[in-house]
Amino acid sequence: MAERQSIEAFLQSQGPVVDVRAPAEFEKGHIPGAQNLPLFSDLERAEVGTTYKQQGRTAAVQLGLSLVGPKLAPLGKTLQQLGSRCPGQPLRIHCWRGGMRSGSMAWLAETLDLHAVVLEGGYKSYRRWVLELMEQPWPIQLLGGRTGTGKTDVLVELAKKGVAVVDLEGLAHHRGSSFGGLGLPPQPSTEHFENRIAAVLKQQRSAAQIWLEAESIQVGRCRIPAGLWRQMQKAPLLEITRPVEERLDQLVAVYGVQDPEALADATQRIARRLGPQRTKTALDAIAERDWHGACAQMLDYYDRCYDHELEGHGQAEQASQRERMDLAGLTAAEAAERLINSGAAARSPEHHH
Repeated sequence: MAERQSIEAFLQSQGPVVDVRAPAEFEKGHIPGAQNLPLFSDLERAEVGTTYKQQGRTAAVQLGLSLVGPKLAPLGKTLQQLGSRCPGQPLRIHCWRGGMRSGSMAWLAETLDLHAVVLEGGYKSYRRWVLELMEQPWPIQLLGGRTGTGKTDVLVELAKKGVAVVDLEGLAHHRGSSFGGLGLPPQPSTEHFENRIAAVLKQQRSAAQIWLEAESIQVGRCRIPAGLWRQMQKAPLLEITRPVEERLDQLVAVYGVQDPEALADATQRIARRLGPQRTKTALDAIAERDWHGACAQMLDYYDRCYDHELEGHGQAEQASQRERMDLAGLTAAEAAERLINSGAAARSPEHHH
């Protein structure tokens, strides 16, 4: 019998994570880095579930055995391949609740002399762990600033220099505006976005500060988990500023390389909020490939959104105490260096030399 591990022990140990749930379950959300090796296809899983409801457990198990039988050899071969990648480390196997699917796959692994451990409570217990992690207190610091100040670039550079960072936009594959998904991979589900945040937070348990971008609760279609969002609302905020020209250059660098039709579509989506005149000017500019002109129309609108967002962030009444730092003329790497040298941002303990 394979050893069963609690979620903490399972995540701490080494070895490939093998998720034996159906592809649709995996797609909705999984442990980051896990490999999907489904025991049943989506259709087969539905069939077994229906049989269980209508005819009971024994009939469902019989059907499951008849479906899995022909697959045992190929499944075994894949388990051996996964095992050979990390010799000496166990295969960490889980299903939805830690029941028959993971138990069967662990049996198959051990029959082939592979060491396997099973996650007690399955993916369900992992999800509970993720949501509990969000409720724990974290030393959050927010980086704010109007559109085009290069907040994400500064966060990426801070991370390279050993500062603890959770790049929400990077994890969500979205820049957080109507234009935010252009040129980026498809977004994960909100559930998987939460899993990705948890994986990063877990690595930063010892950090004195964790920097996040001041976002709205939705990053595209991904929603920031409630426990983390409540903490962001109360977190100290450092606002970075740059001259309008630099901000326009930054926006042109990001969006000038995108498909003009996609840019026009994204502009149309916010036409009601932009107003007819500004929308027309922006669309004309896009048609003429005048990226500066197009971005200038957006900037005023997004500045008003940002100011409104700050008010909602409980930051408005603290405006006088809000720290500001002007980054005029600095690259993202120089800006990160300034934040560290000024004492605003601190490297994580493991990065002190």
